[in-house]
Order: sequence, then structure tokens, then C-alpha cells
Amino acid sequence: MEKPKPQLSAATEKQRERAQQRFSQIRPFLEDGVPLTHLAERYHLPVRTLRQWVQRYRQQGLVGLVRKGRSDRGTRRGLPLDLVRLIEGLALQKPPRSIAAIHRQVTRVAAEQGWPQPGYSRTRDIVHALDPALVTLAHEGTKIYCEKFDLIYRREASRANAMWQADHTFLDIWLQGDNGKPARPWLTIILDDYSRAIAGYRLGFQAPTAFQTALTLRQAIWRKDDPQWHVCGIPSTFYTDHGSDFTSRHLEQVAADLKIELIFSSLGVPRGRGKIERFFSTVNQMFLSTLSGYGHSSPETLGDMPLLSLQECDARFQRWLLWEYHTHVQQEIKSAPQARWEMGGFLPRMPDSLEQLDLLLLTVAKARRIRADGIHFQGQRYLDPMLAAYVGEEVTIRYDPRDMAEIRVFYRGDFLCRAICPNLAGDKVSLKEIIQARNARRRQVRKDLSERQQVVETYLAIHCEASPTPAPELLSPPLTPRLKRYANE
Repeated sequence: MEKPKPQLSAATEKQRERAQQRFSQIRPFLEDGVPLTHLAERYHLPVRTLRQWVQRYRQQGLVGLVRKGRSDRGTRRGLPLDLVRLIEGLALQKPPRSIAAIHRQVTRVAAEQGWPQPGYSRTRDIVHALDPALVTLAHEGTKIYCEKFDLIYRREASRANAMWQADHTFLDIWLQGDNGKPARPWLTIILDDYSRAIAGYRLGFQAPTAFQTALTLRQAIWRKDDPQWHVCGIPSTFYTDHGSDFTSRHLEQVAADLKIELIFSSLGVPRGRGKIERFFSTVNQMFLSTLSGYGHSSPETLGDMPLLSLQECDARFQRWLLWEYHTHVQQEIKSAPQARWEMGGFLPRMPDSLEQLDLLLLTVAKARRIRADGIHFQGQRYLDPMLAAYVGEEVTIRYDPRDMAEIRVFYRGDFLCRAICPNLAGDKVSLKEIIQARNARRRQVRKDLSERQQVVETYLAIHCEASPTPAPELLSPPLTPRLKRYANE
């Protein structure tokens, strides 16, 4: 029985290619009988070499044409193993040493131990041959090693709104702050993983909080006012890091109500979110770099440079986002983000109403008592005719920090009204409406009082008719007022 020839599966890809190349060079001799001398002239190879290849192929197949590795590969010939290990150990110490310092110390040790003296070039070769992963772990620690050499599981969404990512960044630009002084803004982004389209964003001076994240998520889910911005809907998965604004109980409750799966990156290791980090880099390179105030380390270096306000920067960012970023074809996905999100006639899953979404996401709830002149909140006064019937009652208000012109008022868990601030809102509650609401409330209170008095009078009348008239002697004598007497009388 013929002995099976060894397989080529254990060889590396480069070895396989080399074996196939050698086989193609000797194939004319094996199949067509072309003399080896002709093949040697064609390929500029010795005849002896071709003869050895033919012999190995006939004995072992393609495996025989694989180049054999050196048995001493990876070792340093002429140097003891302990000396090589000493050089490597010194090179891995922290802080890192120069090759000259390592060579001087190794030379002294080699003289004491009777080892051959290594040259500077040999020492340098040993140091440079060290595994980069080993050098990184020794010099920079576990965290940097994991970032550079750990295998990453890259999450990939298969359709639009299958997974959204969210993150914050402190923008490297100075804007005119609310107090007139330069300030750097925060940018919160919610990105659709499949299309790289931006579903929602928030630009502001306030550091990210759970409520800021909720407001950004509200904008991302609901339909946009700008007809150019189509991205909306409820995502299947929401992928974030372990920031406190993403791990709040309220966000967990919102995810449960909207049927969103929450996924968090490993604690302390925000891996797998390179797409949103790439977007932040694009913002710096393609948008912020064109604005005044970008790239300065401190306000002192700005001089008299004119700065944009937050509102101006927000308007420019949205215009850049919708007309440049969303319409630019990206190399990795071979499509523009907006077009990829709309691909295939996609219909997003939406909440029943904006009111329902507000109840889930607007988490700033404050307890207030309705006063005679309305609700007092943050130095402002909020009015609505409906409040006239609840003066003195405890209510819960919910508000959007971006629009303080109105607040939502809830009484015992039920929505009561939207109260407006006359100083901030264009719409005002007139004096006539207040008087009408006040008179209506007064009439209702008088009606309730009259009904209760009628019940009392009816009950007392019935009770007096049923009771016998007492004898005159049993009646209490009339009380006579006692006069106050003075000491000089």
C-alpha cells in the first residue's frame, strides 16, 4: 500500500506560495519532459537545485518543496543564552535604558562571568528583536498593552436603528460664554452604528448629566423640524460607556418602557466605540478647524479674536452636519450616512406621541406649591387659568432647560396644564383671563360651601323635629354678662 504523502495545511501562507512557485518551475519537466538544463537557463537556477526539487516532490509532494527553517532560528549564535536573557531583561526594565547603558553593564557582567564580550551592534540587535507587545507591557503598563495588542470584538449593526452609540467630548474651541467670557462647550452625540448618521446631538457649556443625555435621546428619537434631517425612531440597542449619565436608573426605566436593550462597554476600558470617536475626529478636522477660537490652549492666547456665541456655533454645526457630513460618501460603508439610513424603504419604530416621550425622558421634576399669583420657579412666575382652581395645592412641575418659557404641571400624577412665564414667552396670560378664572373658582367654592351648609341645615331641622321639647325648669338659665368692677368703686 502506498504511503500517504504529507499535507501542506501545516505550512504558512508564504511557504505555500513558495512551494507552488517551485512546482510551477519543475512542472514542464514532470509533465512534458522538458530537460532540466532548459529550465535552469529559463529560471536562472542551478540544475542541481532543480534536480533536488524533483526528487523531493516525487517523495513528499508539495510538502517537499517547502523551504526548511533553520534549527537555530531565534537564537543568538556565539553568545550564551544567559547573556542574551540578561540583555533582554535590562532592556525591559522601567524606566527604559539606552542601548549604550545596557551594553556597558553587560560588558562588565560578561567579563566577571567569563562570557564572550558582545559588541554594541549585537546588543542593539537583541534589544530590537524583542517582541513589541512585551516591550509595551514592560514600559507602558497593562492598560496601554490592552489598547494596542488585545483582540477587539467589533460590534456591527445589520440595519438602520439596530444599534445607537452615545458619547460626549469637550470640544477644543473657545466660544463666548453666557457671562461674556470665553468658555469651551461640550458636545453630546448619538450615532447610528449602521449608517454613521447622527440621530441627535446637544451642544452646551454644562457638563454632561443624565438629564442632558435624556434630552439628546429625545431629539434623536422624535421627528426633526428640519426636513433635511430624516433620522429618527426608537433603536433596538443603545451602546454607551459606564458614565454615570448613562447608567442612571431613569435611563434603565426608559429603556424598559421603550423596549431598548442597554449595552455598556467594559468598565474602565471603553473599547469598540471607534466609530463615534472617529466622528469626533472628523468634527475637529472638518468643522472646528474653520472657526475662530479653535486650537487655543487658554483664553489668554485669544487676544482680541472675535468668538462665536453658542447659538451661532450650534446653527453652523447643524448646517455642516446635514449638508456636508450626512451627504458625503464614506469609504468604509461606500455610501453617504443619510442615504444608507434610508436604504431599503426603512420605517422607524416611533413612540405613540411626543407627550409620552416627554414623560419618559424629561426627568427634572420639582415639587412646587401653587401661590395666589402662580408658580414661582427659578426667579420666574408661571401662570395659567387652570391654576386658579388649585391655589395652595402641591404640584409637580417638569421643564426643559433649553426652553424655560413654559413648564408642565402635574397634580397627583395627572397632567394639569402648561404654565407659561410672561417674561420669557411671547404668549401672555391676560388680566381678563385671570379675573375670569378667579371668578369661576370663587363661584365653585361658594357653590360647594352652599351645598354643605344646606346639608347641615337639613340635618339640624330633622333632628329638632324628632327631639321632644324640654320642660322649662330643665332649660338652662340665660347667661347674664358679668360687669367688670374696679377697685375704687
